[in-house]
Amino acid sequence: MPSSSPSKVSRFSVSDDSMETMSKKYKEIISTLPKLDPPHPTYEITQYNGFWFHSSTLEASLTLSETFKAQPSDIYLCSSPKTGTTWLKALAFSIMTRDRFLDDDSTNPLLHKVPHECVPTLEVDFYSNPIALDTELPVLATHLPYACLPPTILQSNCKIIYICREPKDTFVSWWHYGKKQQETFGIESGTTLEQEFKWFHDGKSMYGPYWDHVLEYFKQSVDRPEKVFFLTYEDLKSDTMCYVKKLAEFMGKPFSKEEVNQGVVEKIVVRCNIKSLSNLEVNKNGFFDLKQWKINNSSFFRKGEVGDWKNLLTEDMAKSIDQITQEKFHSVGLKFPSEKNIKD
Repeated sequence: MPSSSPSKVSRFSVSDDSMETMSKKYKEIISTLPKLDPPHPTYEITQYNGFWFHSSTLEASLTLSETFKAQPSDIYLCSSPKTGTTWLKALAFSIMTRDRFLDDDSTNPLLHKVPHECVPTLEVDFYSNPIALDTELPVLATHLPYACLPPTILQSNCKIIYICREPKDTFVSWWHYGKKQQETFGIESGTTLEQEFKWFHDGKSMYGPYWDHVLEYFKQSVDRPEKVFFLTYEDLKSDTMCYVKKLAEFMGKPFSKEEVNQGVVEKIVVRCNIKSLSNLEVNKNGFFDLKQWKINNSSFFRKGEVGDWKNLLTEDMAKSIDQITQEKFHSVGLKFPSEKNIKD
């Protein structure tokens, strides 16, 4: 019999007047900060604390730093965009709710909602609907760099799971995501591949520099392995079963021998793989509706392949990214698994 649902937790308490005052204050601050040059044709990107943000999510981030109340039992799924966030959300949600929703149960929210509705993203959902962060499930997500997390997350006893991806594939996934959004809504004034690549290369992509974003969390995982679990998209793809078990253990909800024998782990892996999720009707035709923009759910799902960068980047582009990756990660021993070791 499914266990009773947990009660909602209030993670911030602030009046509408205070919110309005903070919004005005932070908008003024953001107006003075460095902007992307040349400017992005579809949205404003602002630099803060060494990283680059969409201005609306930066405002939300600054407000959260003042109002957000992390709970010791919280688990935060952290990542730079397009590094496996959607997949990780689906897996984490399934792990934590497996006693409430059978994979073939029609009430399973993953069958009717995009994973981003099941696990809210702090700075995105706060800007559009703050109440979304008062979740029953103690799992939330964010793309914020470690140094920009709300202070109560850094001060609490909560856990962090961080996923990253080989930089070339990360950029290519971001490029295709942006193009899909432009096509969906008939936006003609997009940027060229060369310009987007230059921004990524120079560390001026959304939430970038990408390498610094990864390094902050990697160093925390080395210093505090009991609180920060670091994994790569490539590792998760190479042995999904193994890493789902590791995630469950880290999240405080390990699989019992009976569950393993009953194939519960396999069911979660199959339910959450990209083919299964992308074939759901909600993820083929639905929309993730936010206050500032509307996202086609299908934009969150593409190939999910390792090494797809070869179909888009030139040899020179690849070499220049690899050089930065070597310079940034070599000294700390961070490497990405070779493509030949990744299972299809």
